[in-house]
Amino acid sequence: QVHLQESGPGLVKPSTTLSLTCTVSGGSITSGNYYWNWIRQPPGKGLEWMGAIDARGETYYSTPLASRTSISRDTAKNQFSLQLNSVTPEDAAVYFCARDRSYKLTTRGDNWGQGTQVTVSS
Repeated sequence: QVHLQESGPGLVKPSTTLSLTCTVSGGSITSGNYYWNWIRQPPGKGLEWMGAIDARGETYYSTPLASRTSISRDTAKNQFSLQLNSVTPEDAAVYFCARDRSYKLTTRGDNWGQGTQVTVSS
């Protein structure tokens, strides 16, 4: 059973870069036909897919966030990471990482992390 765990700062300042890491156990991020996704849920709003990286390392981004988002991976550590630049208070959300057979996720599936709360404030 694959397990995903998000980690990163719970508080970031406006105009800075948010960096989160997803540590994966029970499965390799370089094998299988899987996409490794980042999704967020702002308070009182629905899920917003942000981007993904596949087993080959190819990345996919949500168009509205593409200019501020970067997803990378560390295969030695079996981790993948999210960087979101120039954050504003509107980027405050619970951030999730997830494994799925597809990207552009809009509903919660079986292989999601528990989520990490991020607040944007000076």
